[in-house]
Amino acid sequence: MSIALAIETLEKTFGAYPALRGVSLDVAPGELVALLGPSGSGKTTLLRAIAGLEQAEGGRVLFNGIDTRRLTLRERRIGFVFQSYALFRHLDVFENVAFGLRARPRGERPREAQIRTRVAALLELVQLGGLEKRFPSQLSGGQRQRVALARALAIEPQVLLLDEPFGALDAKVRKDLRRWLRELHARTGHTTLFVTHDQEEALELSDRVAILNQGRIEQVGTPDDVYDRPASGFVCEFLGEANRLPVEIVNGEAMFAQRALLGGFGPRPGGPAFLYVRPQHVALTDSDRDGLPGAIVAVRRHGAFKRVEVALEGLSRRLEFDLDAGAAPSLGATVCVRFTQGHVFPAQEGAG
Repeated sequence: MSIALAIETLEKTFGAYPALRGVSLDVAPGELVALLGPSGSGKTTLLRAIAGLEQAEGGRVLFNGIDTRRLTLRERRIGFVFQSYALFRHLDVFENVAFGLRARPRGERPREAQIRTRVAALLELVQLGGLEKRFPSQLSGGQRQRVALARALAIEPQVLLLDEPFGALDAKVRKDLRRWLRELHARTGHTTLFVTHDQEEALELSDRVAILNQGRIEQVGTPDDVYDRPASGFVCEFLGEANRLPVEIVNGEAMFAQRALLGGFGPRPGGPAFLYVRPQHVALTDSDRDGLPGAIVAVRRHGAFKRVEVALEGLSRRLEFDLDAGAAPSLGATVCVRFTQGHVFPAQEGAG
């Protein structure tokens, strides 16, 4: 695989706080990679280190094999889109997009006719043709974000960096812009990294997802890889929803309250572990021989389904799963649940 962007063991601290701990990541030309993780995991710090806006204390970043420490910010040709848009309020849409081209040294600056042609083409690309003379205050949030993206694309960046690009927008606009950004990426083919804490956004948009936790990358993979084959208990719980049960692994089976909940975990070493089960992998059963008995303590609407919470003896957390709205048992009913699929990780790993 050819590599457009190589991040090698980046280290960054703020005072005594380690923001990045040996982060490494390769990105292929034209790939769209999401940096996903909770607040404080290092996502934005990593993006700013790639852009040269933060100075890493260790490691390096390479663009097409060139160490960026030898390049000025302008030579890096980074397109950076901020959550806050960072548009110039005193400039109209056309001049905001043209800014990076006009700011080039005289010998590298395109002619005026070329600038006008490029800006017009970009505004058509981001579906803002005809709004050239409007100012940022006259645009919606979604339109401002598209202006910011057009401005980043104007300089023909080597790498496009998006920091929570839809974070300030409402849910409906976010959903529309996600689809639009995916289509735009397919047309332009820019190597792109974008930061988000929205799991659905990361899975829908990206070719691969890098999941960060406490300054380290926990897992990198396709959306299917990280969701269906999580590398750790943290990834399993963070990405989507998961019920966690303390179990003992005995002969490849997960045991809880002296019952075998799920098998197929051999040749994993025996001993204490946590079993993670997503709500869609919980089902009701008529027999308590292959399930766990419990009492329904809450039923609430969950989109097209009803979210059911069950209290199990010996488990402090409530078990959660979804049923068809018309099939949900009543509050207080006794039921038996079984698990159709799950992931097991060592107990010490999921102790938090």
